[in-house]
This record gives sequence, structure tokens and C-alpha cells, in this order.
Amino acid sequence: MPDHRSVPDRATADAPVSGATDDRRRWQALGVGLVAAFMTLLDVSIVNVAVPSMDRALQASPSDLQWVLSGYALTFGLVLVPAGRFGDARGRRNAFVVGVALFTVTSALAGLAQSPTWLVAARLLQGVAAGVVNPQVTGLIQQLFRGAERGRAFGLLGATIGISTAVGPLLGGLLIQLGGEDHGWRWVFLVNVPVGVVAVLLGWRLLPTRAAGRLDRHRLDPVGVLLLGVGVTLLLLPLVQREQWPSPWKWALIPVGLVVLAGFGFWEHRYGRTRTPLFDLGLFRLRSYTIGAVIALIYFGGFTAIFFIFTLYLQNGLGYRALTAGLAITPFALGSALAAALGGRLVTRFGRPLVGIGLVMVLVGLGGVVFVLRGDPHGSVPLLTALPLLLAGLGSGLVITPNQTLTLSEVPVPQAGSAAGMLQTGQRIGSAAGIAAVGALFFSSLASSGGQWAAAFRHSLLLAMGIVALALVAAATDIVLNHRAAHRR
Repeated sequence: MPDHRSVPDRATADAPVSGATDDRRRWQALGVGLVAAFMTLLDVSIVNVAVPSMDRALQASPSDLQWVLSGYALTFGLVLVPAGRFGDARGRRNAFVVGVALFTVTSALAGLAQSPTWLVAARLLQGVAAGVVNPQVTGLIQQLFRGAERGRAFGLLGATIGISTAVGPLLGGLLIQLGGEDHGWRWVFLVNVPVGVVAVLLGWRLLPTRAAGRLDRHRLDPVGVLLLGVGVTLLLLPLVQREQWPSPWKWALIPVGLVVLAGFGFWEHRYGRTRTPLFDLGLFRLRSYTIGAVIALIYFGGFTAIFFIFTLYLQNGLGYRALTAGLAITPFALGSALAAALGGRLVTRFGRPLVGIGLVMVLVGLGGVVFVLRGDPHGSVPLLTALPLLLAGLGSGLVITPNQTLTLSEVPVPQAGSAAGMLQTGQRIGSAAGIAAVGALFFSSLASSGGQWAAAFRHSLLLAMGIVALALVAAATDIVLNHRAAHRR
């Protein structure tokens, strides 16, 4: 039955900020935000296929290359919540424009890198810039749209997330082919520069300014920023450096990180009694926010790991070129984009059950991939997996967008940035943990099977499916609780 409690009225009580009343201008502002979000999220995956070119051009060590890949994700995750809180307090347009400008400059620096150290430093700063931009986009949707319009706006954002995550290897392969094997990797970064310049100019012109008299003059909670940054770093560092840091002692950082995050929670509770905290822990009293954050954390752990192992299987195991490997993931990207736009329109009517349906479709689609690759597959693997990946992509589009809409549905607009930042921080942690776990099983299965790539891929894909199934359990729990509450009423 439809979940009529899916998008409560609390958020709709917040009036839009002045300067954003014109419908056309609001959608134009959203378009600028989506372009910037696409750039920053694309750079999570597009660099993977450029690693061999970087290695040849810069004579980079394996450790350097690992930092190029994982350093971006690390610094991205570190600044999401502080950047979201800054946008809430001081104006999202200013934070957005500064973030996009920094991303543009650091992209140019990465593309012009003359040494591995130069490239690693540029990527770390590029990740910081991406972390500044993304919570502003989500906060702007909360600020500019209401009701069904907000669902449609999140639908477009969900399509952007799905496409950018899945199509990165394809675009990377195209750019490398156009630019050549030796210097094509520079195009992967430099292509952001003209787009970023346009986004800065349009963002300054179209995004709404902070309404007069709404300046939050409270400090931005520097102790909270420090505790959260240290805690997230301790959690992410052993995950993103799992291959280049062989010592088992790295895993000891994770419980230490959890202790630091517990200290962050204690500090925020105490700080929030008299001042505005970095993150309002009271948001976790909203079941929509808590359940949605848990679903996002778990789902991204299984969702992003799929592309990691599939690319390894196609390129390293079967010898496909980077462009072909990217094309193989395109059905998932197309399905995700289509369903995300549709899910944004349906979420206000169906609520959390729509997320449950999407998760079931993802599991069925991934199960189809396992089935068609059983034994030693005969024929073209990209063709064999196209239909089940399309189904999984359609399901993913019904998960990401509706879940984000529901998660933020009861969040007051003045806290939209920090709430979105915490949600995205969970997604980054989930992605890193999922890739670490699924990747470890992939490589161990490959070693134990004597180099059977298909078997290693199937085994690790089953683990990714298990992670997605946990997200389904969380969604089902919320559906049951909503049904009981509706029955009592």
C-alpha cells in the first residue's frame, strides 16, 4: 500500500529563500548544480582507466598511483559535513562557487602534473573541492523545491549520481583514445576546466543569495570539525590504502576511529545545548533520516564495489580495452538514469516501498549476471551481461533517488547542508568498506582458484549481493514500522 507518511509536512513548512521564486530560474540553478555534481562524482571513477597512462608518463610507483585513486575519495569524505554546515550558516552560493572554482584550478594542476608528487597533491585538493560542492547541491534542492517538485529535483540528482558513477570508465576510455596512450590521461583532468569556468559564472549569477537577516553568526564548531575529521580519516585510511599498506595493524585504526566518532557525538550533544553544533544529532531521532542513512551506507557498499570488480574482470582477466570495459557498464548507467528520474516522480506517492522494489530489482539483475557467467562463459561478456545489468541499473535508480528524498524529507532547510553532508559521508565510508571487502574476496578467490577470473568475479559479486540484501532488510524494517503506525492511526 502507498506510504502516505513518506514525505511529511515538516520540511514544507520552511519558506523558500527570497530570490528563488521564479520557476525557470530555480530549475536553471539546479542545472548548474547538477553539472558541478556530475564533474565531481565522475572523477571518483574516471581516473581508474587512466592509471596505466599515468604510470608510463610519470614513472609513478604503485603507492603513488594508489594515492591518486584513493586520496581523492579520502579528502572528499573528510569535508562533506563541515562544508554543508558552512553553506547552511554563511550561504550556499558562496560555498558552491568557491568549491567549483577550487575544483577547476586543481583539475588544471592535475592535468599539468610533471611528477607523481605533484599529481597526488592536486588530487587531494581536488577531493577537498568536491566535498565542498556536493552538500551545497543537495541543500539547494531542499531550499528551492517543495513537495512533488522536490522529488523530481532529487530524481535528476539521482540520475546524475548513477550516470557519473557508472559511465566514468567509458568517458575515461574515450578521452584516452582521443588523447593518445601517453598523454590521454591529462585530458581526463583538463576536460573539467572549461566546464568548471562556466559553472562558476552561472552559479554566481543563478544560485540564490542568502536572505537578509538570516546570517548564522555562531562559530562553525572547530572542535567538532576536528573530531569528525580525525574519526573519518581513521576509518577511511586503512580502507583506501588496503593494497599498499600490507601491515594487518592498519585495521586497528578502525576501532580507534569509532571511539573518536563516539567522542564527536558526545561533544556535539554537549555543544548543542548552548550553540549551533556542526551536526544536530537530533536528526537521528527522525526515523526517516536514520533508516535512510543506514540504507545509503549499506547500499553504496555493494553498489560501487560492482564496478570495481567488473572492470578488473574485463580488463585484466579477459583483456578488453578500457573503452570496451566502459561500454559494458553503460546498460547499468542508462537504466539508473531512467529509473532515477521516474523514481523522483513516484516517491511522494509510494514512499519506502519503492526503495524496496528497487533493491529487489538490483538483486535479481545481479543474480542474472552470475547466472550468465556460470562456468566459462562463451561469447562476448559485455553482451551477455547487458540485459541483467540494465535491470540492476533500473533498480538502482529506484533506490538512490527515492531514498535520498525520503531521508531528507523531514530535515529543516537550515540544516539541509550538514544533514546531506553526513548522509554523503556515510556513502563514502560505505563505498570504501564495500570495495575493500569485495575486492579482498576477489583477489583471494583469484589466488585460490589458480587464476580463474570468472569464478573470482562470481564469488565477489555474490558478496556484493549480500551487502545489497542487508540494505533490503533495512528498507523492509521501515516499511513494516510505517504499516504498523498507519494501522494504529
